[in-house]
Amino acid sequence: MQRIGFLALGWAALALGAIGVVLPGLPTTPFLLVAAFAFGKGSPRMRAWLVDHAHLGPPIRDWEDRGAISRRAKVLAVSMMAALLALSFILGLSGWLIAIQAVCMGGAALFVLTRPE
Repeated sequence: MQRIGFLALGWAALALGAIGVVLPGLPTTPFLLVAAFAFGKGSPRMRAWLVDHAHLGPPIRDWEDRGAISRRAKVLAVSMMAALLALSFILGLSGWLIAIQAVCMGGAALFVLTRPE
């Protein structure tokens, strides 16, 4: 039963990652990392296919080998965080909610930006 759960998680994450390839704003790499993890627990053959894939594999290998995030992914991630924070201002969300968002996204942005490329 656990294997089926990991396979379902892997396929769901892979589907979201594939959608993220064509849909701006939806991150691809985090979903691919989740898919690689889940497939590693549920289907080593599927994980090997994913990691060895010509287009999907490099960000997974970069993360697993060096904890690296590409410059393009960093720019996209931080830009999306800034856009969401700006949208919160535009929508007139309360100050405490914007402050919580700013602290959380600031921490996430700091993490992303300090990873090697």
